[in-house]
Amino acid sequence: MVSVLHAPYRGRLAPSPTGLLHIGHAATFWTAYQRALLSEGAFVFRDDDLDPQRSRPEFAVAMLEDLHWLGIRWQEGPNVGGPFGPYRQSQRRKFYLDAWRKLRDSGAVYPCTCSRKDLALSPSAPNEGDDEPLYSGICRYKVGEGTNYEQPAGVNWRFRVPDGETIRFDDQHLGPQSYIAGHDFGDFVVWRRDDVPAYQLAVVVDDGAMQITEVVRGADLVKSTARQLLLIRALGLATLSYFHCDLVRGASGVRLAKRHDALSLRALREQGLSPKQALARCGFQSL
Repeated sequence: MVSVLHAPYRGRLAPSPTGLLHIGHAATFWTAYQRALLSEGAFVFRDDDLDPQRSRPEFAVAMLEDLHWLGIRWQEGPNVGGPFGPYRQSQRRKFYLDAWRKLRDSGAVYPCTCSRKDLALSPSAPNEGDDEPLYSGICRYKVGEGTNYEQPAGVNWRFRVPDGETIRFDDQHLGPQSYIAGHDFGDFVVWRRDDVPAYQLAVVVDDGAMQITEVVRGADLVKSTARQLLLIRALGLATLSYFHCDLVRGASGVRLAKRHDALSLRALREQGLSPKQALARCGFQSL
């Protein structure tokens, strides 16, 4: 059951062109689309193509074709006219730099020169199921050195989390959530040494600029919400609602990833499945 949110509602889908979309993506994006429709709100498409090593134009074309085949439509974004589209993260560097400068000037971030070897030797191990190791804080003493940098390139920039603070939010699907900064997650990267803004910063900046009111995404990113709420506060942006979808898993119980080509939307299309049949595999029995 998809609950109806009050207008004005602005939702978004933000796939990355780093592989073919699979039925796990379909489940999340279809849920996001339905929530926007039932709320009579706007639906924004954003091409999260920041990763220069993995983003490929053929995947960008495929995701547009596959989403249209599935029946998803949007009012803003690629292939849509108007003053707001298209949105591609690779074209929005100025927005991310402005946010980095604000964080740098306020002392919210610091330059981290730790190598991969340093991080590997750190006594702090990744939490089970976490997407990022708990940073030990080796470079935290540099928190006042940020203003020495005119540009972010050359070092990793970490956001200093308020140790011991409990970050709480009510997820529209999973219910009340809480994470303790410095325990459940540590100082996290917002800008990479190869001069690419990290996921956490880019999505916060873009969701704020695009006036998104609700983020719908997979449950594997629920902890990222706690990190992003800290960034939202530090940047003075409006808070959002979050809906984290249950993950679609394969026969072995492992959550799907883009490497599972056999379950990609493109493969299902080539097998002759209809959009309704593809969505049925995600658990949507009536469309």
